[in-house]
Amino acid sequence: MKKSVLLAFILLCNTLYFWGQISNQQLNGRSDEPNVITTAVPFLTIVPDSRAGAMGDAGVSTSPDINSQNENPSKYTFMKNDFGISISYTPWLRQLVNDINLAYLTGYKKIGGGQTISASLRYFSLGDITFTNNYGDVTGQHKPNEFAIDAGYSRLLGEHISGSVALRYINSNLTGGYSNSGDQSKVGQAFAADVSSFYYKTMEVKKKNAELCVGINFSNIGSKMSYTDNAQKDFLPAMLRLGSSFKIDMDDYNSLMGVVECSKLLVPTPPVFYNVGDTMPDGTIVNIPAKYVRYGKDPNVSVPTGLFQSFWDAPGVQMDQLNPDDRSRFREEWHEVNWSFGLEYWYSKQFALRGGYFYEDITKGNRKFFTVGLGLKLKVFALDFSYLIPTVQRNPLQNTLRFTLMFDFAATKKDAQQPSQTKK
Repeated sequence: MKKSVLLAFILLCNTLYFWGQISNQQLNGRSDEPNVITTAVPFLTIVPDSRAGAMGDAGVSTSPDINSQNENPSKYTFMKNDFGISISYTPWLRQLVNDINLAYLTGYKKIGGGQTISASLRYFSLGDITFTNNYGDVTGQHKPNEFAIDAGYSRLLGEHISGSVALRYINSNLTGGYSNSGDQSKVGQAFAADVSSFYYKTMEVKKKNAELCVGINFSNIGSKMSYTDNAQKDFLPAMLRLGSSFKIDMDDYNSLMGVVECSKLLVPTPPVFYNVGDTMPDGTIVNIPAKYVRYGKDPNVSVPTGLFQSFWDAPGVQMDQLNPDDRSRFREEWHEVNWSFGLEYWYSKQFALRGGYFYEDITKGNRKFFTVGLGLKLKVFALDFSYLIPTVQRNPLQNTLRFTLMFDFAATKKDAQQPSQTKK
């Protein structure tokens, strides 16, 4: 498919955020101004596996599964089996183009003493790009892609709680070294880490077996990324995810789990700058665009400062207000929290039905969609499928499918003779 250089950069650098159906429209009778947060490599925020994808992208606090590496690696310590691998595939943005897809490979291995190691490979292919000049002449060809490789270590911290650390290398090759107007592009590279914890407890509720899970994950905490030597570096999509799930066995054959989770990007919110010609409080006349912050905080800060600043740096420019107060600032910070709700029903521990809903505020991207999915689990082999149903018209996320194939292996006979790592 042919694209101009401008279109290539719009598509590739803003893959996750540009589809938001954002407009300065009426919301509950008030006009709220969009202020979307963008980051480098947004493909890291795409949920790759079908189980989480079928429950409104919820996964940080759901019961442990092979794909826990993406949502919360500390869940691996509570896996019943000794070793497992999983492969997921997602055709992406098929309403726009037909050759973008995400592949995900992950696995875990228990090493004894309540410890588990895990790893994953995430590969995002963005099709073919044909570069042309202003006259339509072909100047280059490239197949942009991004990938991330990570390894995690998790262990029990107590009878019901575990913790994990995962290290990640990120590579983003969007232009293949293409240069335009003298600016030489390069491959973006960065390193990041995830820190997570998971609480798991079995109990009885009215003589029925039940499970309570609570999870938290600080993900993609790492260095900034740039695609040219002269460009300002962008933040990675650092994110806080927090949630809880509850599962109950209704009888010997039927069980039901509900989950509620929230997430928030831990990167600076775009501020409101003085316009050229404005007079600042000290009497200075502004003559440099996007230089002096009027409302909010300066986003050009270090990663640690950006993480903490992200909780109170929103400019709060909403309802057409030119002088936002503390309430409007808090309101915008609250709008940056996304919500996931999910249900999972199992019959005879072999067949699963899933459903969920994802909500993002209209001023922060306006991603709103329902999800449904199926699961089939045999002794070692399992297959999951999910489907996304957007509630925003003309949303290119519609018809997004996810497929996941899993293999979960029990411990060897020698390992099975060892004491259990968890008490259930």
